[in-house]
Amino acid sequence: MLRRGAMNLVVRSGVFLVAVCSALSLLYMLACSPPSAERLSLLPRADVPADKESYQALLQEREEQHRRYVNSLEKQVSQLQEALEERSRQLENLRKSLGQEETLTVLAESPNGLGGGPGGSVDLEEFFQSQLDRAEVRAGTKIPSEYALVPFEAFTLHRVYQLETGLTRHPVEKPVRKDRRDELASAIEAGLQALNTPWERDDPTHRRVYSPSDFIEGISRTEKDKGTVYELTFKGDRSGEFRRLVFFRPFGPLMKVTSERVRTDSVLINIVVPLAKRVDKFRQFMRNFREVCIRQDGRVHLTVVYFGKEQINEVKGILKTTSKEMNFRNFTLIQLNEEFSRGRGLDVGARSWKHGNVLLFFCDVDIYFSAEFLNSCRLNAKPGKKVFYPVLFSQYNPSLIYGNNSIPPLQQQLLIDKNTGFWRDFGFGMTCQYRSDFINIGGFDVDIKGWGGEDVHLYRKYLHSLLLVVRAPSRGLVHLWHEKSCSAQLPPEQYRMCLQSKAMSEASHGLLGTLFFRRELQEHQQRQQGLRGDGSRS
Repeated sequence: MLRRGAMNLVVRSGVFLVAVCSALSLLYMLACSPPSAERLSLLPRADVPADKESYQALLQEREEQHRRYVNSLEKQVSQLQEALEERSRQLENLRKSLGQEETLTVLAESPNGLGGGPGGSVDLEEFFQSQLDRAEVRAGTKIPSEYALVPFEAFTLHRVYQLETGLTRHPVEKPVRKDRRDELASAIEAGLQALNTPWERDDPTHRRVYSPSDFIEGISRTEKDKGTVYELTFKGDRSGEFRRLVFFRPFGPLMKVTSERVRTDSVLINIVVPLAKRVDKFRQFMRNFREVCIRQDGRVHLTVVYFGKEQINEVKGILKTTSKEMNFRNFTLIQLNEEFSRGRGLDVGARSWKHGNVLLFFCDVDIYFSAEFLNSCRLNAKPGKKVFYPVLFSQYNPSLIYGNNSIPPLQQQLLIDKNTGFWRDFGFGMTCQYRSDFINIGGFDVDIKGWGGEDVHLYRKYLHSLLLVVRAPSRGLVHLWHEKSCSAQLPPEQYRMCLQSKAMSEASHGLLGTLFFRRELQEHQQRQQGLRGDGSRS
């Protein structure tokens, strides 16, 4: 029976070799055969330019597209050849071991065998598929606490936005080290090959050849016992459309999991902001809101939940002026005559929406966000599937960084660097989720008063559910520095959290050390000046 199973594997491998050879021949014919008259006749003629220079430019563009397409096919042929050689080596090794019945029996009976069947063969494909099924790729898994979640890293073509602990806290890696650059480049290249495959290009809605310039952003994370997942976002064929691909590397070859078109042009975001006093901060928030949400995006509703009566007229005046000057009507102001509670305000704002399901963005008044972040919000949240918990970049005290007399304008301060700020990986207050998921999970704990705590409770609820929690740094979401005061009325745990947040937000570890040892530095400088003075007198 053992020898018969091995022979069956040999037969299956032979059939596989024949199929791969046929595929190689077909791809070669597609890439290298000249275009037929029928194919040429299908080219659009209505927009053919009349002058010679424009016609040559069009030919050059078509030639460039064809060259990219041929390169993509050549890379696929190379990958198929490598797979063919690997299968050939496996087949040869199996033939050599046909007489070693004792060894095969050990493999078949091994409890740790990878797909060991009647013939004791190692089925790598089944093993990789089992790794994919175990990993948190297609759906979320229940996670015991926020400390057990593996966060994503965000990356572009030239930068990696990473979450590193320790004293260095480098928020961005540039230049990217070679091993990481090669890893991410191979994932992006695999995405481009998938988008430019012949069966994708046969789609009548597929209008062009994708190139690296179409890559927008990716996120990735590695589960040490399963593998690495990559979610890649490319530009679509039209405004408001994106191509989203998911790959999985189970400590082996890269596997494509999904490829889909994502339309975001009709996805409305309801931004919910709780507020009490702080009119100056709200005025600054609305300046950014005008530029990003009204002028650039245009698919946003604003819900302000205001606590108390003091300064309410100023808030109404800011909203009225914005409505009149920007012709903007998509806002709601809710007034609560009670003690401020962030969780209570967000809960009321989310439940007040009565127009079906909507994407919620829970935001604070001291947050700056870009139009790119709003797209990330739409792409990384999906009703009944996943919620987005971005890690925002927290700005250090500008007075300490630049000096009181040389603070640049706000736009020039929005630089992601270890000396200007850090990834606020201990904060979970800014989040994108659909209203249906928020209601089903039970919303906020409205019994929590004052500052902090409510966001962690909601975060833990999602971790304990089967929804996928996307936790990744977002370069378009910045917490602007402001003076923080911790009320003596807070319970001990909340007061400790408030003080911890206050200490983290002042300056980098290096700058704080310089300030702490300022006297020693001044004394050393004076000694050095004294030594130079003695030397000059002598």
